[in-house]
Amino acid sequence: MERAARPEAERWLGQAAIDGPVMELRPDYTALLIVAQDLRPGPSDQATDALLAGAEAGARAALAGRTAVELAPVDAWRVAYQAFGAKPKRTRPSVEALLRRVEAGLPRIDRLTDIYNAMSVKHLLPIGGEDLGEYRGPARLVRAAGDEPFDTIRDGQPVTEHPEPGEVVWRDDAGVTCRCWNWRQCVRTRITGATVSAVFILDGLAALGEDGLMAAGQDLAGQLTTLHPGTRLSGRLIGAAAAATGGGRDAPADGS
Repeated sequence: MERAARPEAERWLGQAAIDGPVMELRPDYTALLIVAQDLRPGPSDQATDALLAGAEAGARAALAGRTAVELAPVDAWRVAYQAFGAKPKRTRPSVEALLRRVEAGLPRIDRLTDIYNAMSVKHLLPIGGEDLGEYRGPARLVRAAGDEPFDTIRDGQPVTEHPEPGEVVWRDDAGVTCRCWNWRQCVRTRITGATVSAVFILDGLAALGEDGLMAAGQDLAGQLTTLHPGTRLSGRLIGAAAAATGGGRDAPADGS
């Protein structure tokens, strides 16, 4: 059994929030946040390669010659993007972008990113992973004003961009951490070889269902505890599923 999360992680999770305008846009949206501490970062290895290979095989079977958007949980994200004005052929939901790479092979990046990419493809939902140590304040999902800073790389050089007004973004006190809900992460909070504490954000819509979201979370938690012995895990649901029970609530993240 993994060790309990430290109190500061519990406090951070308790402050994470989704703004009302986002829930008005998609009343069926639920986020499962999982914090993992005492991780063992490093390059891709045999274990994460096997996870990705299994996800690739499962995705090929699920697609069976179809395009990614013919799968209901993926198509639901295209519709969600269109609701705030994004063009999903230009800014693809992260799960769709990964599924489009399955035939050629998913990227092998590092032993943390590989895990959540494999779980995203396997369970057909967007999952992001970020370095919790680089966060400034809690994570909030909001509709952007348009002046928030977003640090990224363009033509090999660091630049600061800004989201479109009304765009759905994850942010903290310092700026945007992920544009277009789950399309592109910023540089500041990305997972690196030095990441020892991370937050994983699992995005669920009605087409996936709460059971599907929780299954993905349990699978991710199980892989983290297996490949990172001694990690401390804690999770929380916010959004539609949590509101149905009277507010944000803790979610199991023990991999059992």
